[in-house]
Amino acid sequence: MTDAIPLAVIGGTGLEQAFDALEERLEIDTPYGPTSEPVAVGEIAGRRVAFLPRHGRGHALPPGSIPARANAWALASLGVRGIVSSAAVGSLDPDLPPPALVIPDQLLDRTRHRADSFFDGTVPGEPVRHLPLADPFCPVLRLAAAEAAPTAHRGATVAVIEGPRFSTRAESRSLRRDGAHLVNMTLLPEVALAAELGIGTVTVCVVTDMDAGVAEGDETVSAEVVYARFAGALPEVVASIERTIAAVPHDYAGRVLLDERARGDVLARPLLGRD
Repeated sequence: MTDAIPLAVIGGTGLEQAFDALEERLEIDTPYGPTSEPVAVGEIAGRRVAFLPRHGRGHALPPGSIPARANAWALASLGVRGIVSSAAVGSLDPDLPPPALVIPDQLLDRTRHRADSFFDGTVPGEPVRHLPLADPFCPVLRLAAAEAAPTAHRGATVAVIEGPRFSTRAESRSLRRDGAHLVNMTLLPEVALAAELGIGTVTVCVVTDMDAGVAEGDETVSAEVVYARFAGALPEVVASIERTIAAVPHDYAGRVLLDERARGDVLARPLLGRD
């Protein structure tokens, strides 16, 4: 492919088949192995867009096994500069009950076992880059998403846990004390890796449950509840993503938080198994 594809959609739980109309499929070799699925390419809201389901088809990849570096590298290699994603989240805030839509602005990392940077000191002679991520989501894309989903709650902190198990009650209480409003298993390192490559991100979150219970008597989370609630919200999520894509400024050029060589250095790395 010669033409850059500036925008991408990463689909979370329940969104794996939402954009099956994008018939072109690209198998992209990366320095980090295969992507979650071949990247689909086509038109969404009049824009040429790439689509990648982070869990793969049939929700086959658990959160800690998602090849986040391969996914980010592959999208960057296509020219992507902005990512609009979806995510199922549990709520830690009684003011954000299911099935609320939320456009978060902050992340709290509680993962433990994930490769979370392209700059991990393993490339000889390459300087370490320290990513400034005070505001993890792109303000320009967040504004586009807010315009596209006017009923969505604006601003929230998402705690990202290791998964695939759900939280204990003690963990839910701890995350609330630490300032989290929502809990999720996949937004990190995805958002940080994209930022290292100059790619801005925004996420439309769907509240599917009240995690381990905010108040006495709350329904606690199960996979069945998450899938069912997300399925109910799917038409609204897809419409919000499409409207967000349409609202992104046509001159949007990404969000450069590192020095100008960082993206090029990562994309120049040899493919897996090659010198």
